[in-house]
Amino acid sequence: MKNRIAQFALLFVLFSAVSFAQDKGIFQKNGIAINGYDPVAYFTESKPVEGQEAYSWTWNDAKWLFSSSANLEAFKANPEKYVPQFGGYCAYGVSENHKSPTDPNAWTIVDQKLYLNYSKKVKELWSKDVPTRIQKANEYWPTLNKAN
Repeated sequence: MKNRIAQFALLFVLFSAVSFAQDKGIFQKNGIAINGYDPVAYFTESKPVEGQEAYSWTWNDAKWLFSSSANLEAFKANPEKYVPQFGGYCAYGVSENHKSPTDPNAWTIVDQKLYLNYSKKVKELWSKDVPTRIQKANEYWPTLNKAN
């Protein structure tokens, strides 16, 4: 019985460490930021474009993929210009004080900043009052970003 409790405790600690290591404030799956989509393409092509392993770069403890060497170089020169707000977590979710994953096809650029949302339906909710949502999300993000 004690051995089984020790095993569960060890699994819990390992799972917690893995979860923490993958978070780091950037939405990522398997260490790849924003579902492997090219953050620069939202600005240059006005659409989501899948990145390629050949054009990858690690920034802020996440691997970012790009669709071209030009986009990779643009990101390297100024990551803050292209990185999605709230680490790529759902902007609507952050405005409701929680982190949620995102759909690369549910996006908006406001004042030259990229915002991603959980789904197109959630993006519709977000779009009803973008200024208030951004204000609320900006208030909640510092605390959410510190929490796992």
